[in-house]
This record gives sequence, structure tokens and C-alpha cells, in this order.
Amino acid sequence: MRLLETYELGPLTLPNRVLMAPMTRSRAADTVPGPLNAEYYAQRASAGLIISEGTQVSVLGQGYPYTPGIHAEQQQAGWRLVTDAVHEAGGRIFAQLWHVGRMGHTSVHGRTPVAPSAIQPAGTIFTPSGLQPVPTPRALATGELSGIVEEFRQAARRARDAGFDGVEVHGANGYLLDQFLQTGTNHRTDSYGGSVANRARLLLEVTEAVIEVWGADQVGVRVSPGGTFNDIHDDDPAETFHYVAKALDEFGLAYLHVVETSQASPPQGLDHVGGPAALSRSAFSGTLITNGEYTRETAEKILAEGTADLVAFGRPFIANPDLPERFEHNAPLNEGDHDTYYGGDERGYIDYPTLSGVS
Repeated sequence: MRLLETYELGPLTLPNRVLMAPMTRSRAADTVPGPLNAEYYAQRASAGLIISEGTQVSVLGQGYPYTPGIHAEQQQAGWRLVTDAVHEAGGRIFAQLWHVGRMGHTSVHGRTPVAPSAIQPAGTIFTPSGLQPVPTPRALATGELSGIVEEFRQAARRARDAGFDGVEVHGANGYLLDQFLQTGTNHRTDSYGGSVANRARLLLEVTEAVIEVWGADQVGVRVSPGGTFNDIHDDDPAETFHYVAKALDEFGLAYLHVVETSQASPPQGLDHVGGPAALSRSAFSGTLITNGEYTRETAEKILAEGTADLVAFGRPFIANPDLPERFEHNAPLNEGDHDTYYGGDERGYIDYPTLSGVS
């Protein structure tokens, strides 16, 4: 089974190709990971690689309550608990570096959210007082963007000092770097707007800064070509994301992580190029990770076709800490409890059973 084959990823030897996708779980008290988070990740250490939940690089980068940060000393110390636990369990873990941009709320951090342009997204956002309309963001000034790059650089340093094995730059799912990429959210007229080269500038500058800390072979980037999550769209996603993949290919990254489409978020304008993963593969020569509601069977198929090298699983890892073992034995999967996906305590977090009977 290809899913259970080893894979060389930079300096790491992955024991399998079943990766744990980044998933917000909203269980970091005061934005600081603790023992509960360490146990959660350590339980899932049999993944070929764990990619952590989105971890904000600054106070303003936070979008939702109880998500972890990596911009302060106590947050770094909390993440050290997690990485030590994962390594003691034989696992490997990357930190996903995250800035939500306009997908934030004043009630979370006391500030107006920022974005490439002052365009209010449709819909609501989860806040400490429940669902609220997403506010209109403030457009970042050109002079502020070097500060955003520096926030990612400093977060990368803290991730290194916290014991992670590498980092992933979050350029997907309608958050800040994706907002700069896509025409629906970027109406700028400066050197960060207009042409696809300008719109990709911030993502590439952030990636370069993070590489200066880690080296290219321990840095990945996540993108979501054609995605519509968080009210985002692009006039020509095939052109935009082909350019992005080609530009990222020049860095010699550890990987490019592509969010595939789902029934909830259908693709925009990518049918003629075979979809997000196929588009990315046509321009990116390195390791490609795909993520998008895969089953054991569909993951095997895409690996056999060569469209991707590794497959990241999200919700199946929530309910099945031992997912690679279940795939190996073709065992049934536990069903996840949707009511406990976001926020709460150990229930629905560290209490799912494993095949061995030890959660």
C-alpha cells in the first residue's frame, strides 16, 4: 500500500504518507498550548507528519477564540510541551504559521482586522460572545507589509526554538496571504496589487523570510487554488495559482500543500486544468501534498496516479488517533463528534478509542 510507504522529506524520513492536516480545535487557553494539547498531538504521532493547527504569528493575526499563538515567550514554551511529547512518541511535527487578515473580530484582540483592501467578507465569525458579522477590515498601508513579513520571520524563529521539525506558511483558505493573492479581496494599486506577480509578492516575501530561518528543505507552503472558503474568489485562479506554484518551485521547498476542493467549497475555474492538485503539479516539481476529504481508497488512487506524493487527512485524524494503523488493517473508522470539534475540554479531543484500546 503506497500510503504506508516511507518517504524522504528534507532531513526527515516519514514512516508513511498519511499526514495529519492542520485543524483548528480552539483549545489553547489564553492562546498558550498546554498539557491537553500535548497529549492530543502525541496520540497522533504515528502520522507520517503532523502539521499543527493554524498558529497566529501576532496578536492581530488571531481570528478566533482559544487558538494558539507563537509570538510570545509563554506560547513558545507551551509549544515545547507539544513538540517534546510528539517526539517522545516517535512523531514529527511542523508548525503552521498563520495570519487571518480580515477574518478576525475586534472582540478577540481589541483591534480592527487588516486586509489588502477594505472589503467586508460576507457571513459571520465565531467570537467569545457567539456568532457575529465579520467586520470591515482596514487596508494595510504599503509600509506596513515589511512588518507582516517580520512577524512571520520571528514566528519561524520561535517555532525552531520550540522544537518543531519545520514550518508551513499558511497561504490558503481565505486568510491574509491568500487575500493578497486573489482578485476578489485584493483591489490594491501599489506594488502588492494588480498583476499576479504583485499579488503574490507578500506570500513570496514571507516564504523567503521563513526560509532564511529554517532552510528551504524544512519549509512548506499551503495554498487553496479555486477555493471559496471565507468568501474569497479570483478572476482567473488557473493563472494565479499556476504562477504561485511556479514561483514557489524556485525556492526548493520541503513541499507544496494543496487544499483540494470539496462539496462544500466547489472549485472556481479549474475544471479545464484537472483541479487544484493537477494544476499545481504542472508547475511545481517538488513534493506535493494534497488534502481534501480523501478516503483510504481515493488517497491510494491519487498516489498511484502520481498527482501527489503525500496525502493529508483532517477530520479522520480527529476521531482516529491511530489512522495509519487503521488503514494498514482496513479497520473501520470512528465517527467524529461534530459538537466537540471547536472548543471545550478533553471530550471529543483526547478520548477517541484506538485499535489497541488505549486512547
